[in-house]
Amino acid sequence: MLALSDAQIGGWVGSFLFPLFRIAALLMTMPIIGTTLVPVRVRMYLALALSLVLVPTLPPMPQVDAISPQALPLIVEQILIGAVMGFSLQLFFHVFVVAGQIISTQAGLSFASMIDPVNGASAPVMGQFFTMLVTLLFLAMNGHLVVFEILAESFVTLPVGDTLSVEHFWQVAGRLGWVLGAGVLLVLPAITALLVVNIAFGIMTRAAPQLNIFSVGMPLIVVLGMVIVWLGTADILSHYESLASEALRWLRELARAR
Repeated sequence: MLALSDAQIGGWVGSFLFPLFRIAALLMTMPIIGTTLVPVRVRMYLALALSLVLVPTLPPMPQVDAISPQALPLIVEQILIGAVMGFSLQLFFHVFVVAGQIISTQAGLSFASMIDPVNGASAPVMGQFFTMLVTLLFLAMNGHLVVFEILAESFVTLPVGDTLSVEHFWQVAGRLGWVLGAGVLLVLPAITALLVVNIAFGIMTRAAPQLNIFSVGMPLIVVLGMVIVWLGTADILSHYESLASEALRWLRELARAR
């Protein structure tokens, strides 16, 4: 008769439970899958499915009883790693959200807002347009598969039970403050064009004070803003490729992946 001790059963459970926490934390915080558009139950089922696929290929896990107090620091560690990886991807998506909000403000479209189904708050329509655009590009170029690949490599480069370097996380996190700068650079041509238009209307108002600039200028600025955005989308793919490559490279550095 096969006799198993409680420690052996707890170690086997831990070998599946520790990777599950890291995978679930990433899926709960990453863009697209981690939004409110995907139910929590579906995300948990997906985390279980990924864990069943990845666990047989992972390095040996620490033989720690999953229901013992010694397992609590390991669980918190895995949740922290997965959450940090997911939030770093969220910053990449917010580059395009910031770009859309900047254009909305400059083009007089900030009053055109709608309820963001992801965050449940009011957001400019232009920001929603850029969010949907980057989501479709991310899925079309298999960005989610690259994220899952980095996640699988992280169990080798950041094994469960390994001492984390806080300095490494702070160093990489400090480099992720590029959101606002990248968003401004993304829409810099549109901002410059709209600034020239506003300066032209200012000169017209100074030259002809009797001209009602509010009734003529605001509709024209809105129309010109839409035209400038339409022309700018022709070059959006090259900007997306450079920003996505940079974000995924930083994600690999965060996970110390090759």
